[in-house]
Amino acid sequence: MHPSSCDTFVALPPSTDGERIIFGKNSDRPCDEVQEVLCFPARDYEAGEKVECTYIEIEQVAHTYAVVLSRPAWLWGAEMGANEHQVCIGNEAVWGRESADDEEALLGMDLVRLGLERANTAEKAVDVITELLQKYGQGGSCMEDECVFTYHNSFLISDRKEAWLLETSGKYWAAEKVEGACRNISNQYGITTKIDKEHPEMREYARSKGWWDGKSEFNFATVYSFMTTARIEASGSRYCEGKKLLDKSSGRITAETMMDILRDKDSGINMEGMFMTTGSMVSVIPTNPGLPAVHYFTATPDPERSVFKPFVFVKNLHPLKKTSSPSYGPEDPVKKKPRFQSKPDRKHELFVKHEVVAAIIESHQDRGQKIIEGMRQLEKATMQKMEKILSSGVENPDELVDLFSNCVQKEVAVYGLH
Repeated sequence: MHPSSCDTFVALPPSTDGERIIFGKNSDRPCDEVQEVLCFPARDYEAGEKVECTYIEIEQVAHTYAVVLSRPAWLWGAEMGANEHQVCIGNEAVWGRESADDEEALLGMDLVRLGLERANTAEKAVDVITELLQKYGQGGSCMEDECVFTYHNSFLISDRKEAWLLETSGKYWAAEKVEGACRNISNQYGITTKIDKEHPEMREYARSKGWWDGKSEFNFATVYSFMTTARIEASGSRYCEGKKLLDKSSGRITAETMMDILRDKDSGINMEGMFMTTGSMVSVIPTNPGLPAVHYFTATPDPERSVFKPFVFVKNLHPLKKTSSPSYGPEDPVKKKPRFQSKPDRKHELFVKHEVVAAIIESHQDRGQKIIEGMRQLEKATMQKMEKILSSGVENPDELVDLFSNCVQKEVAVYGLH
């Protein structure tokens, strides 16, 4: 399976409009996979408790932060998400000289969720993920299928003041603090000679394998990538197009800018085909710690035919039932060995309705155009309301406990109007 999925972006002041950080990601996954959006409250745990990730059980920490996640419905982790401290993380599949292990360990998506649950800053998330990587390793199939699909992971991580890029190869890794105004990543290594944190044995391992002579300037991407670039051409072109789209709006990047980038099909960023964009996220994080952040998720495939719906962290949040897939507990085919002997129905309520409307958009041009226009109007009106919150704060938190779910209802109502 060649690199063919995911683009993650972050824009920092002064590239953004106002003192805000804008984070965005398209999750590109198998076209028949359902992506759900869920929130989990903060929790305290007793000493010695465990947490069951996708394939393995690991030690739980004393306290986990509240998180909102967009994830393939069959696994524990997440493709992307945010926590109550406004840390955002998205991961990318990367392939390099080190073979990706199919032995079951932590998935990169598990590491996204663990980083969000355990870190209150972007830099702390780098530390959390790398410590877990060292202790438990990364590996296991990343698709709900008997066909094993494995990869290493890179992560783009942001908070209220900065962003970090973390890239891994097996248990080895390098991290770079983002100094520029924008950064985007695709399915290729991007850290070169600016390395701000690293695995203590990362360079020596590369030297022992003959990938680096131990004398020339160390370039992580050059050393750990494939010798030939043919395998990463698709991700390379998307990376270049994404960078161009960011640069084009530099100084005035907004949530709408990021949504437009994620919807862009000409660049390949909004992916179609056997691998397609199955979920999208855009977050707006004011640098002022006194102001709330707004995290938008589609919970449906193809952002061009979806509504970005807002989520704000407040107390007493209600579960996101309309974007929550059915749970099969211990009977889930993912939990039984041998795994993936069957695929249960994982479609959540919004996915089912969106599937119908996507078929209408595809086959009835005029009617489909009216539905898309209705979606855009809803999105625009919702974002205008969110602008007041982003600028002035939350007056009545109780009004936001069902913010995302209420927007889902309005989206479904738009489907039925035309």
